[in-house]
Amino acid sequence: MQANTHAGKNRRYWTIISPVISVEEALEKVLSYVAVLGPEEKPILDCLGQVLAEDVYSTIDVPPLDNSAMDGFAVKAEDTGGAGEPSPKLFTVVDEVAAGSLASREVEPGTAIRIMTGAPLPQGADTIVRFEDTDEVVRKSSGGDVSQIGVLRQVEKGLNVRCKGEDIARGALILRKETVLRSSETGVLASLGYSTALVIRRPIVSVLATGDELVNIGQPLPPGKIYNSNSYSIAAQIRHYGGLPKILGIGRDSVCSLNEKLDEGMDSDMLITSGGVSRGDYDVVKDVLAERGEIALWTVCMKPGKPSAFGVIMNGERQILHLGLPGNPVSSMVTFEQFARPAILKMMGKKNLAKPCVQAVIEDDVTNTDGRRIFARVRVTKHGEQYHAYLTGPQGSGILTSMARANGLAIIPEDTEGVKAGDMVKVQMLDWSEDLILGE
Repeated sequence: MQANTHAGKNRRYWTIISPVISVEEALEKVLSYVAVLGPEEKPILDCLGQVLAEDVYSTIDVPPLDNSAMDGFAVKAEDTGGAGEPSPKLFTVVDEVAAGSLASREVEPGTAIRIMTGAPLPQGADTIVRFEDTDEVVRKSSGGDVSQIGVLRQVEKGLNVRCKGEDIARGALILRKETVLRSSETGVLASLGYSTALVIRRPIVSVLATGDELVNIGQPLPPGKIYNSNSYSIAAQIRHYGGLPKILGIGRDSVCSLNEKLDEGMDSDMLITSGGVSRGDYDVVKDVLAERGEIALWTVCMKPGKPSAFGVIMNGERQILHLGLPGNPVSSMVTFEQFARPAILKMMGKKNLAKPCVQAVIEDDVTNTDGRRIFARVRVTKHGEQYHAYLTGPQGSGILTSMARANGLAIIPEDTEGVKAGDMVKVQMLDWSEDLILGE
């Protein structure tokens, strides 16, 4: 490892140039600097995908009372003994109760109360006879007496009754700290009456694209320039994984411009830059980043994404994690998936940092000419029980449409000369949806 120290007027800073490191080494280094962020209290619907920062206990029983699981009649089960279609047992209907109401009468021997789903079980009743197991429909259609009802079968005690606290008991631990809130957990919180939850906050991640060649989207494109796509693909990735992106715009190849943009991101938890980290790039980006903290220039054994940077930017005593991604758009996105994505997830308190992977038959040859781990953009489909992976076209690091067509990254190990069509490969799934991967 080589350390470069630069001296100038009233300033002293340093960078570290590393030898080639593995993807695993780079990820381990990044994650070693990442801490779980603090908690915030938010409305439960705004907490989807976030991690609980405290245990949740119930202060109530759910359901709060014994209640009906079906529309029917509340009766005493013993009174239905011997009932059958040839010889219905007759009950006098003394009341009717809907969900949210309480019965005004008690069920006594030989009586029934008409009841709707969710309504509290009346006093004296211990079972619910479904409408379908009575002659109510026949009586109504023939204009018969509905003050009585005939039960057409014998039922056991407790049938179609939901007991008090059968889902959640008062005082029980319902959701543990570190639980990721999905729609089902959101519903559980609502069933307990919680309007807010204490969760690990989402990280603010600033995104800065660098280079004089860049033009903001929505503006005319002069000759020799390109639109700033990296800021938007990276910001979309940040949002996809739960972070809060803050697009800083374009930092020009000047100390003044870069420092001005970096100042705008000093409220962030992480800073992601794209471009300016290759050894052949202008030194101004690396120098400005190094002056404001520490920066290590990495050569990662991966393709695309060989040149990267990692370090911290200082804001007073506060450290802001910095990841410098390559300028080529595919390299930037693939490198983000390997390093920035797990860092964001860890900041949010999540434990599972790995992408889902499948074993698939590769349908194209992929040659490995320089001993790097290749992340080939592929479209995965499933035929029967077998996954198949197809290259999404030319694999150049500037061909962003190769990512747009892909739902996975086929991993070609660095210690191989490549793979042939028909070989089995490990595929890191970018999108995990059966709708996307089912073949015809």
